[in-house]
Amino acid sequence: MHHSSESIGTIAAALAKAQLELINPEKSLTGTIPGMTPKGDRSFRYAPLSAGLDLVRKSLGRYEIATVQTTAIDQEAGLVRLTTVLAHSSGEWVSSEWPVCPVSETASPQRMGTALTYARTLRPLHPRRHCGRGRPRFTPTSDSPA
Repeated sequence: MHHSSESIGTIAAALAKAQLELINPEKSLTGTIPGMTPKGDRSFRYAPLSAGLDLVRKSLGRYEIATVQTTAIDQEAGLVRLTTVLAHSSGEWVSSEWPVCPVSETASPQRMGTALTYARTLRPLHPRRHCGRGRPRFTPTSDSPA
């Protein structure tokens, strides 16, 4: 579900400027997966998620855009939902919702926490995801090779 203020011209212009500044974070870390290939281990370089998030926060802040995220339980659908709002100092805003997990997952705090962390960090920012429409994007690489 997607919502916005009546007008989004000012926030759209600010987002366009912020996106021009965004670059992929430096791949400063190395990971190894033991026995991944018939020839042995597989190594890869990746950027910590925190580096990408820092780039996004600074760029958004420069153009007076705040990110607000809240969760709610959708009783009818039986889902925990995450709402992300990009709010501009002009009063304009855009938002999107993402289904985090079934309400039944709240009985397992670790599984719910994992799903919520993934939704809050990767889903809104990943260029191939749909929930982050209008949100600055880069290709984050988590600390997990999967």
